[in-house]
Amino acid sequence: MKTPAALAAALAIALLAGCSGKTPEGAAPAIAFAPWDKAYASKPDFAQVDHQLPIATVELAKVTPDWLAGLDQEQLDQLYARLSAGPIPDGAFDGRILLPRGGSGKFRVAEIVGGFGGLALHLKGLALEEVGESLWRGKVFYRNERILRNRIEDLAVLKQAGLVKGEPAKMEFEGKQTWLLFPAKLYCGQSLLDARRESIVIDYFFTDEIPGYQEEPDFLAGRRGLRVRDEIRMVRPGLYLGRAYLDKVFALNFVLHNKAMDDAGREAFVKTGQVQEDCWPGTQPRKLLATAGY
Repeated sequence: MKTPAALAAALAIALLAGCSGKTPEGAAPAIAFAPWDKAYASKPDFAQVDHQLPIATVELAKVTPDWLAGLDQEQLDQLYARLSAGPIPDGAFDGRILLPRGGSGKFRVAEIVGGFGGLALHLKGLALEEVGESLWRGKVFYRNERILRNRIEDLAVLKQAGLVKGEPAKMEFEGKQTWLLFPAKLYCGQSLLDARRESIVIDYFFTDEIPGYQEEPDFLAGRRGLRVRDEIRMVRPGLYLGRAYLDKVFALNFVLHNKAMDDAGREAFVKTGQVQEDCWPGTQPRKLLATAGY
C-alpha cells in the first residue's frame, strides 16, 4: 500500500503533464537528427542542427504523442531546440507524460526528488505513469489572465492521502466535471535548454499568490514543495512539446494537445509555416520549410 507521502509525490509529479488519449495515427514524420554518442562532448550544437536540419511543416503535421514517446532524450532535445514558442495557449489541453529513464532503469524523477529531504518523498518503485493515467487529464490555460490550472477528475486518492481541504473549483470538459488544482503563472522566458529563443514558461514557484490557491494540495508544486517549472514550445497549432524541471533540474518531457485547435490550424500552418509568436523568437532565424517552398 502506498504511503500518503508517496502518493503526494506522485500527484505532484503528475501535475507536470496529465495523461490522455492518443492522437490519430498516420505516417511517421521524416524528421532528421544530428548524430551523437554517449559522450556529452559529442552532442551537436543546437544552432548547427537548426541550420542544417530544418523541418518541413508537412512533417511537423505528422507528429503525434506516440511518435514522440518513441524518441530518446537527445532526439527530443534536438526537436525542442528547432521549435519556437508560438502563441501562449488558451483553453483546455490533454497531455501525456514522457518520462526519460537513466541507464539503471530508475525514474530520473525519483532520483531528483530524493534530494527534497524536507518533504520525505520516497518514490522508489512507484509507477508514476499509472498514477498519472488514473488521475490527471491535462491543463487549462487562461491566456488573458496569464495563469494555468491542472485538471483532475477524481479527488478520492487525494482525499484519502489527507491532501484536500475544502472544495476545489470545477469546470465542465467533454461532458465530465473536472476539478482544477495546482495553479501556475504563464509568461515568456528563457529556456533552460536552449537560450537562443524564448519558451512559454509555466511557473509554480509563486502558486500561492494566484487567486483560488488552495494550500492543500497546491503547495506541493510551489516554493515550499517541489518548486516545479515547466516550459513549452509549439510543434504546430494545438500541439506543444514541454520540459518539466524540479528546482531547475530537468525531470521529464510532456506533450499537450488540443484536437479542435489542431484540426482548425493545421492546413494553414502546413501551407505557410506562419504562426503567431508571443515570445521572443531569437536573433537566429528559425528555418522552417513550408509546403509552398519545399
